Amino acid sequence: MKNLSIILCLSIVMFACRPAKKVQKIQTAISKVDTSSVTVVPGKDNKGVDSAQLLRDVFNKVLKNKIDFKTFNAKIRVEYSAKQGGDEATAYARLEKDKIIWLSLRGALGIEGFRVLVTKDSVKVMNLLKKDVQLRSIGYLQEITELPFDFTTLQDLIIGNPVFTDSNIVSYRTNANNELLVLMVGKLFKHLVTLDNKDFKLLHSKLDDVDVVRNRTCDITFSDYESNSGVAFSTKRKISVAEKAKLDINLDFKQYSFNEPTTFPFTIPKNFKRRRS
Repeated sequence: MKNLSIILCLSIVMFACRPAKKVQKIQTAISKVDTSSVTVVPGKDNKGVDSAQLLRDVFNKVLKNKIDFKTFNAKIRVEYSAKQGGDEATAYARLEKDKIIWLSLRGALGIEGFRVLVTKDSVKVMNLLKKDVQLRSIGYLQEITELPFDFTTLQDLIIGNPVFTDSNIVSYRTNANNELLVLMVGKLFKHLVTLDNKDFKLLHSKLDDVDVVRNRTCDITFSDYESNSGVAFSTKRKISVAEKAKLDINLDFKQYSFNEPTTFPFTIPKNFKRRRS
């Protein structure tokens, strides 16, 4: 359980792996753009097509299935593996949009090890086994990930919305599987997004550092979509994160619901040691 607090509470492991001594090979970055892609420069071509409008339309497709909600509840089976080993646990997540993220992690015997409460201003991590609690500012997320990682980013990761999207689209194309591939380049990442070209569900997200010195990469695959209450929701996700070491995570949403009443219990016992940043 010792690493799961970082994995679930801080970033659902997207960028939680820390540098290791031995550099491992990672997937090839997308610095070489596929030559079959369609590259668009804003303006009108010789057929009078407004390419800037085309880019806006493509970007809107990326955001088309972004999930809107009031509250969210889920039971998630989490498995991860890294060079140092692996572990598994059950996580319970409760969200109130733009206000609260509550997480509870339980081990194989059903014993609760960690409880986490994240707001727009703070991060609280309660270790129920060691009887202590870390009280941090929201900046702790950025400290851990070394990214402009905030409440909204964490919220989108849990819900399954695309993160680190940028309207600076440099290419897009449709492949043989009728998938729409969109390459966006922002200040930090080159982001290759793959969508189902029929209903524009998010299938795959690949982030690579613009800064080749950092050489971070993250792959997220979204599958097993269900449409309860009119929401297209990916119930299985595979995440691979690498910088100088590699971390693989599987998230399996066993139960979930939207917009139902929920509570966020987080009472700190008097005998718990408090640690502040």
